[in-house]
Amino acid sequence: EARNGVQHGNIIGSGIFVSPKGVLENAGSVGLAIIVWVVTGGITAIGALCYAELGVTIPKSGGDYSYVKDIFGGLAGFLRLWIAVLVIYPTNQAVIALTFANYILQPLFPSCLPPDTALRLLAAVCLLLLTWVNCFSVRWATRVQDIFTAGKLLALGLIIIMGIVQICKGHYYWLEPVHAFETFRDYEVGLIALSFLQGSFAYGGWNFLNYVTEELVDPYRNLPRAIFISIPLVTFVYVFANIAYITAMSPQELLASNAVAVTFGEKLLGVMSWIMPISVALSTFGGVNGSLFTSSRLFFAGAREGHLPRLLAMIHVNRCTPIPALLFTCVSTLLMMCTSDIYTLINYVGFINYLFYGVTVAGQIVLRIKQPDLKRPIKISLVWPVIYLLFWGFLLIFSLYSEPLVCGIGLLIMLTGVPVYYLGVYWENKPEWFDRGLCKHNGDVYTCTITFLLQLFDSLRTFSGLERSNQRVNPSRLPFLSEMFYSGPLFAPS
Repeated sequence: EARNGVQHGNIIGSGIFVSPKGVLENAGSVGLAIIVWVVTGGITAIGALCYAELGVTIPKSGGDYSYVKDIFGGLAGFLRLWIAVLVIYPTNQAVIALTFANYILQPLFPSCLPPDTALRLLAAVCLLLLTWVNCFSVRWATRVQDIFTAGKLLALGLIIIMGIVQICKGHYYWLEPVHAFETFRDYEVGLIALSFLQGSFAYGGWNFLNYVTEELVDPYRNLPRAIFISIPLVTFVYVFANIAYITAMSPQELLASNAVAVTFGEKLLGVMSWIMPISVALSTFGGVNGSLFTSSRLFFAGAREGHLPRLLAMIHVNRCTPIPALLFTCVSTLLMMCTSDIYTLINYVGFINYLFYGVTVAGQIVLRIKQPDLKRPIKISLVWPVIYLLFWGFLLIFSLYSEPLVCGIGLLIMLTGVPVYYLGVYWENKPEWFDRGLCKHNGDVYTCTITFLLQLFDSLRTFSGLERSNQRVNPSRLPFLSEMFYSGPLFAPS
């Protein structure tokens, strides 16, 4: 169903085609790398269960931002939103879109790298197309996710089947225990932590359904069902895909490859090796769609709580889609595509992203203590959040030890949100000149943007023959928005 497509469609992104190299490089042996993939899948399942309890206890769209804000207060929630808005989502979406463009153009430039301008233009077209789909219909967005998730699973199924064929032919040298744990460098605890961090990147997206809790039908039943189906499926696919990789390549060949799936295809598929670049393109196209779908809901939730401009909390009356938030996400991602150093930005904020996972799960324990009688339709044993926090404590401490500069800069980027919070949110009784000056700079931009949206969607509705609904729900206090947008709960269309 759509909810499962969003869940494992977001988890299975570009990570499975990129992270195997990082996991193996830091693990130090094939055997330990496989263990990392299995353990990371188990920890991801535990984290998803913790988020499931929080999702039905605090049934708000916005995911960990909403949970952290309600449990620890406005500043903590704002910092989570700040780092997501500033870098995490725009950068991730830009990287995924550029990866999509790279694999589409690669067959056209077999002997050289695709032109940078062509990469960015195609990535921008991908982003703009998917933004339009998400603006037009929630149902279309989830159908795109389902279609491309099916394509990804078929491609990964081909990799796994080829791996089984290789094993049947006797090509399992590096899977034998005596060889699997042969090290190509000494084990180091810090590097093993980085190996888990690389694996966690591939599993990223496991909490995406929590960002759209208000749009789920019967979340008390469907949220845990999606977790129980998606996480084991993804773990199975990841583990056996990595086993398949190692049946066709030695550890040295895998580490020398910049595109593991493409190298795998060239070795085993012969003239059909073009399937691998196409499969990666399918994966990343669906990844951009899923990231747009969820990140816009996060920005919507932040605007509704007063942490972002109220414009971003507005929803199209008929389509029930957060169009202003989607356009904000699109524009910020396009700006990131103008920056050549986006991979370094990902390294800076990756540590902070996973830090907030731990903070959110810790909030589950705090909420149990502070409000023990709160209604919890899903209630798990506190053993699970404790196990999760022990793992993430190990991961973050030794990641900081191994990469102090990267993690330190990530912390600094997050802390820049503190003065912004106190000036823009906490300071309520601002001088009149401050508010007037802020509105003077921002008002015209917002007005022009929404006016353009009104004209665009009026044209689209006329072109498609759709009639305007007579529904009017809580019109915005801004009169020129009242006919098409309202500021209220985000509901999925029937």
